[in-house]
Amino acid sequence: MGTAAFAYIGYGLATLGPGLGIGLMVGKTQEATARQPEVAGRLFTNMIIGAGMVEALGLIGFVLPLIVK
Repeated sequence: MGTAAFAYIGYGLATLGPGLGIGLMVGKTQEATARQPEVAGRLFTNMIIGAGMVEALGLIGFVLPLIVK
């Protein structure tokens, strides 16, 4: 197996973190919205900012194998 194959395996493992992170974040935001509906807008804004940060980690993991290859 070449270096690129290991890089792609690493990317597959790297997607686990952002996937779990976004899933937990959305679930907790929904739970908080159900408890306090009056702050739903602010919670949604914070969730979108956090999701962007978590997603950036996944994109970095996608680009690295392309650079190594």
